[in-house]
Amino acid sequence: MWIRPMPKAVPQQFPVITLWPPYQGNRVRTSTKASSSAMDAAGIDSDGREFKSSQEMWREQVGDGVGDPKKTQWYREGVAYWEGVEASVDGVLGGFGQVNDADIKGSEAFLNTLLHERFGDAAINQHLVVLDCGSGIGRITKNLLIRYFNEVDLLEPASHFLDAARESLSQEHFVASDMHKATNFYCIPLQEFTPHAGRYNVIWVQWCIGHLTDDDFISFFKRAKVGLKPGGFFIVKENIERNGFVLDKEDRSITRSDLYFKDLFRQCGLHLYKMKDQKGLPEELFAVKMYALTTEAPKKVHKTRYNVQANRPTIIK
Repeated sequence: MWIRPMPKAVPQQFPVITLWPPYQGNRVRTSTKASSSAMDAAGIDSDGREFKSSQEMWREQVGDGVGDPKKTQWYREGVAYWEGVEASVDGVLGGFGQVNDADIKGSEAFLNTLLHERFGDAAINQHLVVLDCGSGIGRITKNLLIRYFNEVDLLEPASHFLDAARESLSQEHFVASDMHKATNFYCIPLQEFTPHAGRYNVIWVQWCIGHLTDDDFISFFKRAKVGLKPGGFFIVKENIERNGFVLDKEDRSITRSDLYFKDLFRQCGLHLYKMKDQKGLPEELFAVKMYALTTEAPKKVHKTRYNVQANRPTIIK
C-alpha cells in the first residue's frame, strides 16, 4: 500500500456528495441513497471489475477467513510485492518520491496540533514514545517522529526495508541522541503484532492498513489499544476512495472510502478526535486523509444560557 494514482475509470454508480480537492475540479457530486453501512457499498478492483459489496470482494479474496488458504495467500503475496521493491524513498512511495516533503509537512502540522491539545506544555517534560506502523525504510521516523518522540519503535514486515531503516537511523550523519532514538525494530506484520501494554503515547499508522482485511483491521486496533498510555491516541493516514473501495490486485491492498474507514473505526471502539486532509499532492493521486483517534469519547461542551445569549447576533448601535 502506497500513495498511488486513482483508477483511470470509475463506474458511474459510485457518486458521493462532497466537495473534492482541486484535482477533482472542486465539483459537487450528487449522491445515490446511502446504504445502511459504508461497508455495504459497491467497489471495483484495479482491473475495473465491479463488486456489489466489500463482503463479496472479501469472500472471493480471502475465503472464510482464519485458516483459509486464500487468506494466507493474500498476506503472503502482499509481503512478496514489497520484498521486490527497492528500499528507497522513491520505492516505498510507489515512484512518487517527490511527495515526501509535502507529506511530512502535512503530518507535522497535524501532529503538532494534537500534541499541544492532548498533552499541552506537559509534553516537554514527558518521555514520549511512538510506534511507526508499516515503517518501511524509516522515512517517517527519520523525517518527523524522532524529532518529537524520545523513543520510536518501528514495525515492518519486509525485512530489507527494516534493515535499511536500521542502517539509516544509525548513520553518523543522522543527528540523533540518547534522548531521541529508534529503539526497537519489529519485523512482524500488522495482523500478527500485539504491543506491550501502556508503552505508547502515539501509534502512527500510515499507508499500510489497506493490506489488512476488515476483520484483521478491527482485531489489530482492538489489540493495539492496550498499547496506548493514558491520553494516548492513534494517527491513521491513508489514501481515500470517493465511495466504496478499490481493490489493488497487484500488492493485495484495499483503498477505502472515508465512510468505510469511519464504520471500521466505530467497530474498533475508537472515537474520531480530529481529521484533516493532506494538501499539496499531485492531481493524479488519491485524496489522503489524516485521522486522530482516541479510545475515549470526546468531551462535549455544554453551553450555558449565558453563553448562548452572549453569542446571539445583536444590533450595533
